[in-house]
Amino acid sequence: MAEGNKLWGGRFTGAVDPVMEKFNASIHFDKRMWKADIEGSKADILALEKAKLVTADERNDVYEGLEKVKHEWEAGTFEIRPGDEDVHTANERRLKELIGPVGGKLHTGRSRNDQVATDMRLWFKDSTKVLTKHITDLVKVMTERAKAEVDQLMPGYTHLQRAQPIRWSHWILSYASMLQRDVERLLQICHRASTLVLGSGALAENPIDIDKEFLREGIFILLRMNSLDAVSDRDFIAEFLFWGSLLGVHLSRWAGDLILYSTKEFNFVTLSDAYSTGSSLMPQKKNSDSLELIRGRAGRLYGNCTSFMMTLKEIPSTYNKVSIPLQKQDNEAMFDTYDTICAVLQIATGVLSSLKIHPDKMEGALSSDMLATDIAYYLVRKGLPFGEAYGMAGLCTALAEKQGISVSQLSLKDFHSISPLFDDDVNKVWDYANSVEQYKATGGTSKSSVEGQIAHLESWLAEVAKSQEK
Repeated sequence: MAEGNKLWGGRFTGAVDPVMEKFNASIHFDKRMWKADIEGSKADILALEKAKLVTADERNDVYEGLEKVKHEWEAGTFEIRPGDEDVHTANERRLKELIGPVGGKLHTGRSRNDQVATDMRLWFKDSTKVLTKHITDLVKVMTERAKAEVDQLMPGYTHLQRAQPIRWSHWILSYASMLQRDVERLLQICHRASTLVLGSGALAENPIDIDKEFLREGIFILLRMNSLDAVSDRDFIAEFLFWGSLLGVHLSRWAGDLILYSTKEFNFVTLSDAYSTGSSLMPQKKNSDSLELIRGRAGRLYGNCTSFMMTLKEIPSTYNKVSIPLQKQDNEAMFDTYDTICAVLQIATGVLSSLKIHPDKMEGALSSDMLATDIAYYLVRKGLPFGEAYGMAGLCTALAEKQGISVSQLSLKDFHSISPLFDDDVNKVWDYANSVEQYKATGGTSKSSVEGQIAHLESWLAEVAKSQEK
């Protein structure tokens, strides 16, 4: 393409170095925003008609031309030419080929700077729906398993040491709660990103009578008040990249737990063959590669966030190409984070939906020393302050260790040697089911509490699904 035919041409007469042309181009990755670019252009031509800058016939020509460009992208027949720097250049070039010079009127009152900012926002708005669906699919599997396996007990851990008995469902739902927050944060980011910046021009707005409120209606929620900020604002991308990093943390922790639980030492769960691999040397091995890859992808998500933040801090006011951040690195980081998260969430959903649990191994890992806190609560119910009761429970544990037996094997005489408050009913402490049923408060591990968590998540899932239909 001759330099004068580029969106920024006219002032330039010499050819651009081919290496520079390639270095400057972004079409190879921003082409995925073709739909957003056409959507923004359709809104723009309607606003230009309202401002009497194009006639109704010209608006129809542009609108029909954009529809043809859209169909070419959908059919996979759109041809990207060597001179197409980006998706905006490509679409406008093709529009002019289809309808002639009138296609150039579409560029009135806008710059590629505000087009880039607009397209990313429109693409992001659609993409949040996909991400929300993937996360809620995983949460749905979590709630279904929690409901089906609500009676299954297992050890709860702190510092990777057996701590207290809990329900397997309680463990599952702890991660469902994290994912619920992730969805809520994502929708908040989407709301802030839904801001009209089209018409801001390169930096100083446009001098023609464009009705910004009219332009906003139907595609955006908010209206940006400052054009300098509008063309350079990438806060929503920074937020999204951090959001992706935090989601990566949650899924990495979840995967880490299951990696431990699937080892022979724990043997609480077995992964489906569909989400496992073998060893090239040791035929007996079944490796949890799906979970390991989920943990590994978290590092990629952190890297996208960190590198983008370091680039963003170098950018002066408005639009720049310092390290090419506002044309390349924002798009590349956003797309890569999106693609990575989509893949991770689908794998995680498959892993959990096909996971097999081993109830005998989970219950076999329960031990009476995990009920030491229950001894303290027993004494509290007898009227002893918790601080003193805690100390007495510790003495019981120490006495059992000294005798080389479990605390449940201590005799009533042994207990009396520590406190006269112990009675025959101390034996009720050693029932694991009774232990978990103590925790009936909201958020606890009793059956009623866990069922309350499930009901809450089911209601929330229905609300999210309904909101995404709008």
